[in-house]
Amino acid sequence: MNRRLPRYRDLKDLIRFRAFDFAGTRRRLASAWTIDDLRTIARRQTPAGPFDYVDGSAEDEVTIRKVRDYFREVEFQPGILRDVSANDPSTELFGKRMHLPFGFAPTGFTRLMHTAGERAVAKVAGEKGIPYALSTMGTTSISDLATAAPATHKWFQLYLWKDRDLSRQFIETAKRCGYDALVVTVDVPTAGNRLRDLRNGMTMPPQLTLKSLIDASLRPRWWFDLLTTEPPRFAFASEDSGAGAAALVARLYDPAAKLEDIGWMREAWDGPLVVKGIQTLDDARRVADFGADGIVLSNHGGRQLDRAPLPLRLLPEAVEAVGRRTTVMIDTGITSGADIVAALALGAKFAWVGRAYLYGLMAGGEAGVMRAAEILESEIVRTMKLLGVQRIDQLNPDHVLLLEDVQARATARAQRRLAVNATRERSEV
Repeated sequence: MNRRLPRYRDLKDLIRFRAFDFAGTRRRLASAWTIDDLRTIARRQTPAGPFDYVDGSAEDEVTIRKVRDYFREVEFQPGILRDVSANDPSTELFGKRMHLPFGFAPTGFTRLMHTAGERAVAKVAGEKGIPYALSTMGTTSISDLATAAPATHKWFQLYLWKDRDLSRQFIETAKRCGYDALVVTVDVPTAGNRLRDLRNGMTMPPQLTLKSLIDASLRPRWWFDLLTTEPPRFAFASEDSGAGAAALVARLYDPAAKLEDIGWMREAWDGPLVVKGIQTLDDARRVADFGADGIVLSNHGGRQLDRAPLPLRLLPEAVEAVGRRTTVMIDTGITSGADIVAALALGAKFAWVGRAYLYGLMAGGEAGVMRAAEILESEIVRTMKLLGVQRIDQLNPDHVLLLEDVQARATARAQRRLAVNATRERSEV
């Protein structure tokens, strides 16, 4: 082997240094390749209170860990030698074409994560051709969001309030502002015990502690943005109501609400009505029998009842039971495009993500939300191609295998072997 000193012309095509980007946000986002990367950046950029509000769950946070572990137990069953040169990740939802099979779910306190808030999320949703659901607890009013993102598929999420007249006002405002669908969240008869929020003072209204103030002071950019922009205005504190935020919160969740209470919403809203927070097969049937246009299998991101049912586990049974009568969707614990593809293969019509885009928002405002959407889109397309499918409607249960199904099959085989051996021993005797 003849050796020689390396020459520049030999190395220049093998080693290229990336140009340094002096725009800090753009540089940080360029290094994010997964939603977890965005989470890491978000944690550095955001005070503990807002970050933990997004990241945390109820009590011991058992539910969200189990949900994510269950997604990880999915084993894909790829098909090879299929033509996947073309790929279409779009789908139809309530008669409208969505460019991607997921939407941005309703989340509260959004402008405390980043002052761009709901406007940034809705704009990215519009650019990506997907829906965005404004939360009752969002920090941009119904009409302000409509003005900021006129071309976006906008949905409005509403709780079953004690004050029915005020709820009707919100519904009328959403109708007047051109919102496409109404989402009724039904798993909040009372607020969950979110210990991270209590310890950080992220209550309503916020009650900051000395610790949280010191933590926030270490992130001057967050403070500067918060103090030099318009104060957050809650979606439920719309121009149709004269009460302040604290007074309105006292009129929120109705622990006496029943399924029949959705009836007046059905009368007041003439578009698609979606019920979010379904966690059992019995409730899926009840809501479908009631005539809901869609349901979202969801345990509120693990933020209500800890040790709650897992939406992905419930999904196949729910689709079989009510999928012909109502549109079955899913949320909770989705942190990758592969998670979305798994849910679609198991029968979900659509998926909703919350934390994923909020990590992007905290990491870099509107650009961060766009980066989150790009990551999810690329993972969806790549997973579809590796499975050997071109379109969303080609996904089916044959493309996934759950670990518990593998274990159940192994147990069944073992039991059959024991039965055969027992029969053989009896025959020999």
